[in-house]
Amino acid sequence: MTLIAIILGTLVSGIGSVWLAAALSFGALARYTQHMLSMAAGALMATAFMHLLPEAFESQAGSHDLFLTLLLGLVFFFLLDKAELWHHGHEHHHDPAHGHGAAGHHDHDHGAAHDHGAPQPGSWAVLTGDSVHCFGDGILIASAFMADMRLGAIAALAVLAHEVPHHMGDLMVLRSGASNKRMALVKVSLAGAVTALGGMAGYWLVDSLHDYLPYFLVVASSSFVYVALADLIPQLQKRLTLSGTLAQITWLAIGIGMVTLISGLGHGH
Repeated sequence: MTLIAIILGTLVSGIGSVWLAAALSFGALARYTQHMLSMAAGALMATAFMHLLPEAFESQAGSHDLFLTLLLGLVFFFLLDKAELWHHGHEHHHDPAHGHGAAGHHDHDHGAAHDHGAPQPGSWAVLTGDSVHCFGDGILIASAFMADMRLGAIAALAVLAHEVPHHMGDLMVLRSGASNKRMALVKVSLAGAVTALGGMAGYWLVDSLHDYLPYFLVVASSSFVYVALADLIPQLQKRLTLSGTLAQITWLAIGIGMVTLISGLGHGH
């Protein structure tokens, strides 16, 4: 039953985020992009601080070791971001399109802004990076489902939310190398489906290393916290009108409320 839930959760988050990104990039919902960023930030922070971290610290693992894991996770994702920026700076002259790591949101967006006329072969770099990232997301979702079914549902929702900016950048880069919008959507959807493969691999990995589950949860938390604070929140830090600021706060609260609601609905598990 847990494996079925993992597969369903990873497919919904992996492919659903692609279609939501397409609606935001190509459809009439494009004007709500900033609201989506606010909601994603709220959902990610609520998932990390209200659910994944408390679950990890309720285990038998030592708090010192868990905090060290959290710190190392944050530093690791920071270094991944630096590696992406360095790679882009050295490669964009002959390979404008590039993939992203576990937390490469903003350079992905910047790449989309500069990649007009990118050669078609370069799009495979984007798809490769996206597939690796989605595989990691699947492992994180599996870790959460193995701890508690409602945590798994929350983690899947959080992954869906934070993958949307990723996939929006993917679609923009692919569209710059090929005029077929539908084919770009199919390719990114296939990359998103790799999340399910990561979920199945994570199911067997976590099942065989159950004592290390709290550390998996903390690593997932560090990913969500880093993405929210380093990638999403800075994009919202711009001068706005009072109504615009209130809208940001409202959508941030909606993201937190969604996570809390899902947790409440699954509390009986």
